[in-house]
Amino acid sequence: MFNMKNFFSISLLFFLCITLCSCPYSSIYRLDDNPSIDVEDILLGKWATFVKKPGTTREEPVKMILSRKTETEYNIALLGFTDELRPFHVVTADSVLGTAFMSVIGDKKFFNISVKSNIYIAELKFEDDKLSILPLVEHFTSKMIFSNTALRNSVAFHYKTRVHAMYDDDFCLRNMVKVN
Repeated sequence: MFNMKNFFSISLLFFLCITLCSCPYSSIYRLDDNPSIDVEDILLGKWATFVKKPGTTREEPVKMILSRKTETEYNIALLGFTDELRPFHVVTADSVLGTAFMSVIGDKKFFNISVKSNIYIAELKFEDDKLSILPLVEHFTSKMIFSNTALRNSVAFHYKTRVHAMYDDDFCLRNMVKVN
């Protein structure tokens, strides 16, 4: 027998699962207390790729611009993604502006990307002159994070215990190429 209450409850749970699974991890904490790794000149410039719009097969161009803010920090600008980012209230006109600095855990490089007082953690891959920025998904850890050290330990544990890291695929910028 069809029970409308159960149907509504299951539908609501499904919607919540999808909603919670489609957000990049953000917090007020960073992987390091202070930036200490020098800006890599090879990363500076304009990068571009195409990303699939969630729920469609259509691709849209996205551009990322990295410039030097200080000896250890980057300015970062993302152009594109505006429809997907509006619900997060980080879009300024047609772009997202922020800063970033690099951290290293084991043999992996990460960006601590600061946008409007939120810190997003993204793995950084540079191979064959292509750059990928892979943000961790909101639920990469089930622990409550209360310090920079706890976040660093959780990321290290995540990478040691998983065959594949958990990225937020909707916000990954894969195989970006340098453009003029």
